[in-house]
Amino acid sequence: MLQILYFAQDLADPAVRRRILMLKAGGARVTLAGFRRGANALAAIEGIDPIELGTTRDGRFAQRVSAITKACLSLPAKLRAVGRPDLIIARNLDMLAVANKAVSMFGGDVPIVYECLDIHRLLLRKDVAGRAMRASEAYLGRNARLLITSSPAFVEHYFRPLSGLETPVMLLENKVLELGDRDCLQVSAAPTARPDGPWRIGWFGALRCRKSLELLSTFSRRMEGRFEIVLRGRPAYSEFDDFDGFIRNEPHMTFHGAYRSPEDLGAIYDEIDFTWAIDFFEEGQNSKWLLPNRLYEGCRHGRVPIAMRGTETARFLAVRGLGFLLDEPEPDNLVSLLGAVDANSHADASGRVAACNTDTWVFRHTDCENLVRRLSAISSTAPEPATPLSQARQNEGGLS
Repeated sequence: MLQILYFAQDLADPAVRRRILMLKAGGARVTLAGFRRGANALAAIEGIDPIELGTTRDGRFAQRVSAITKACLSLPAKLRAVGRPDLIIARNLDMLAVANKAVSMFGGDVPIVYECLDIHRLLLRKDVAGRAMRASEAYLGRNARLLITSSPAFVEHYFRPLSGLETPVMLLENKVLELGDRDCLQVSAAPTARPDGPWRIGWFGALRCRKSLELLSTFSRRMEGRFEIVLRGRPAYSEFDDFDGFIRNEPHMTFHGAYRSPEDLGAIYDEIDFTWAIDFFEEGQNSKWLLPNRLYEGCRHGRVPIAMRGTETARFLAVRGLGFLLDEPEPDNLVSLLGAVDANSHADASGRVAACNTDTWVFRHTDCENLVRRLSAISSTAPEPATPLSQARQNEGGLS
């Protein structure tokens, strides 16, 4: 059985929980270690007692550097009871530094997999600070056997031209984890039509985009109750002046807190009609390139995605003829895009989503096994050559 030591930047991140569940379902034994960045009981994983390395805070880069330094110094004590793993996975650049320290503790020959699902704005700066960050990433990742990322645009716009990493690439999209029978997976949720009530737009997941919040507020007020905005997930409070106060003052907007993925997805998506798959956080960079969790979650349940034209999300949808694409991030444009929606047009759009192969949205038990098999091969073989970008594009639908 493959023994994995997984370093997470945020033990309360639902996406970390999903990744650990995937690895366990694939047959791996996982030790989880990482930092706390807020509480979230819904991110707990049955059978996993994580090793806490300290506390970090959103938007506090200097504090994070200090926490990482302290964690590296305390690592021998923290991992005293942990046997030598077959493989270490480092989720983001912070954890890559910790992983390198752990490798030296275990004898210097434990393979590292670098998992990077967001490109931090500091890595994209063109000044001395940006070059120093990229040099640090290249240095820390020099011995990584594999790079896992979730969007081909990250490879095209950052990893190949800018990062300095020469690492094989695995595209692992943010699909919904479903471990049931395949026959059950083929059934998509029926579209929800609300001709006599408000249409509901769901913005779920990592809530960190002030521009989206303001745009949806203005739009819902302009539509005078025809549209309601439903928010669920974990707000990045550091990105908002007063998130909770803002929501309290909105007549057509509600926030319902965190949820468990995948357990709660069916219930929460049944309550909405559209998925807000737009993110202006780090606009023009990371937000333009990502393929967010909510895209896959919403489409898995037949909900119609709304995306920003010119982004990787819009490209993904346009190729498949899905969703509504917003031309400009302005209330007038959003009113023009959605103002004429009725039961027939919504049913047509939702039907196109439901007609897609479910594997477009879902990561199944066999996919978990394939992932662990790929990682097992890395742990027992010499480094493999880097995957060309063209090959990464070809493998966009799953493991490369």
